[in-house]
Amino acid sequence: MTARTLELAMRHAADDIRYLLSRGYPRTGAIRFASDHYRLVNQDRHILMRVVIEPEIAASRISKKVSCADIGGKNIVIDGYNVVIATESVISGEPVFLCDDGFIRDIRGVFRNYKNPDRGVCRQILEIISEHEPGSVIFLFDAQIGKSGVLARQIRELLPEYSISGDARTSRHVDFDLKHCGSIVATGDGHIIDEVESVVDIPECILWKLCREALTL
Repeated sequence: MTARTLELAMRHAADDIRYLLSRGYPRTGAIRFASDHYRLVNQDRHILMRVVIEPEIAASRISKKVSCADIGGKNIVIDGYNVVIATESVISGEPVFLCDDGFIRDIRGVFRNYKNPDRGVCRQILEIISEHEPGSVIFLFDAQIGKSGVLARQIRELLPEYSISGDARTSRHVDFDLKHCGSIVATGDGHIIDEVESVVDIPECILWKLCREALTL
């Protein structure tokens, strides 16, 4: 398949999946059906799984989204690895997609084997946060991932440099902590977004600041 043919196949598949989802078809079956029809490989199916969202769920998530400009004076809890990895993709120019629910997502899927980023990625995140002067910021990193404590310490040491009040720490139940924190959550994880009241998309804010655009289907 040429690049142009693949692009058209992906767009047609996404439209077909949206049609099926809007009529109540199961998500997994709809994606499999369209992907088989257009002879898409596993990576392309993975992209469709992340980008195409049921209309009702997408609308609910969009309604919860706040801009970086709206976090001034607010308490923010950050899904550490989710935000760091997506930001790393944005900065390095790897593909990121604007999904149906309004959030930016990458397609790397590297959590368990992830190697901590250089400090430049962390600094980009802290810089965009500091520009909007939140009340406090807490970074949470999955304790099960290797060297998460090292990354948390690095960010904790950088916070004063950006005049950010907060902390960075590890947790063995990050998803639970985020869902029950009662603050604005920074994440692109749909399962977490569905359970909280307000969400900010930090990688998207960085994307805009760098004058780049996300891909769409």
